[in-house]
Amino acid sequence: MNSTRKSFICPVCGEEVSPNAKACPECGACDKSGWRLAAREEDGLSLPDDEFDYYRFVDSEFGRGPKRSLPQWFWSLIALVLLLVFLVMTIR
Repeated sequence: MNSTRKSFICPVCGEEVSPNAKACPECGACDKSGWRLAAREEDGLSLPDDEFDYYRFVDSEFGRGPKRSLPQWFWSLIALVLLLVFLVMTIR
């Protein structure tokens, strides 16, 4: 028997499923566990088409710009001062 229906993509795992299959050969999903007849014709998740502004999201979640750290020379100077203090304390 030759079927004119085309294969479709499993809405659960995304694998191609033959039109006569009772369940997805990859994940085992079927009409009872997740398929709907309408899901075979749908393409995608039907999410809203709102524009997502990544930079606005990052700005609202994490604040303005990257945190500025002190320059390398500053930390080198602090290390040198601490070393000198340590040497002076051990010599006494």
